[in-house]
Amino acid sequence: MQLGCVSGRVLAAVAAALLLGQAIAGCGSNGDAAPLTAAGTLPPASGTTSGCGHKEATGSLQYTVTVSGRKRTVIVHVPAGYTGKQKLALVLNLHGSESTARAQEKFSGMDATSDADRFIVAYPQAIISDAGGYDWNIPGVPLISGKLPPASAPSDITFLTTLVRDIAGKYCVNQSRVYATGVSGGGRMASQLACDASTVFAAIAPVAGLRYPAPCPAARAVPVIAFHGTADHVDPFNGNGFPYWTYSVPTAARLWAGHNHCAATPQAIAGHGYHLTRYVSCGSGAEVELYAITGEGHEWPGGPAMPQTITSVLGPQSNAVSANALMWAFFRAHPLS
Repeated sequence: MQLGCVSGRVLAAVAAALLLGQAIAGCGSNGDAAPLTAAGTLPPASGTTSGCGHKEATGSLQYTVTVSGRKRTVIVHVPAGYTGKQKLALVLNLHGSESTARAQEKFSGMDATSDADRFIVAYPQAIISDAGGYDWNIPGVPLISGKLPPASAPSDITFLTTLVRDIAGKYCVNQSRVYATGVSGGGRMASQLACDASTVFAAIAPVAGLRYPAPCPAARAVPVIAFHGTADHVDPFNGNGFPYWTYSVPTAARLWAGHNHCAATPQAIAGHGYHLTRYVSCGSGAEVELYAITGEGHEWPGGPAMPQTITSVLGPQSNAVSANALMWAFFRAHPLS
């Protein structure tokens, strides 16, 4: 690949992040400001406390939590009707590179799914400052710039696993139903969590970001559902992208299927506007599914409509599938065992 092509893609990714931060972060679905309903600090992690029995406010609340001596930001969306008496699933939804927790809340539109299907969704924020947003510290993996994360950057594996314990200490969480999703860099971070925290996260659902980290010391077979546009020019479906994006998305799915001891030959299902590759007969029922969305760019399938200023950079959107609906159905079918 020519250097000019890589540079062009870098500039496009940076521009996209800036557009997301400016055009999405402060807007609700109607374009109005969407203020958070409360703010505070999560209690310190203990690993033994439970938030069950304590009623908390519903809606989106922003908190800070101190992990490894650093204050970290998270937005927690609690579904309407939450009473604190019933254990609910928890989904961590991770923003992309050069983005923010607030931008991801709007980009994915997952609050509505949380309310409809009654699970808690948390939007953590990375800490490596980049282009007006933040990047995740994925061990040994270059940032968009091609440089490795700073040596001083704290572990995001530690942050995210600690965050799960902290949220479970405040809310009534079913810790056998904790999941991770995310877009782009957040999808790559979710892939890393499946390897490094497989006893915490029951399943993952990367969007425009599925990778198979190597080595992958997962203690169990981890169910995977992934979504990726075939016209994604930021993280190309067929690979050959940034230094962190070399092999194709189908290769990543195949490697996960091998890790999960699935049947070698997947099922191939052609749908209207998508193609599903499904690996079955896997160890512990840990299926691997890949939805290739025909003609979609670096987007969240079935997500909120983005303005032209964003689609002109990230590529076209598609409603061929709802990533939120499909991943939630997949999550429900795959608790931690």
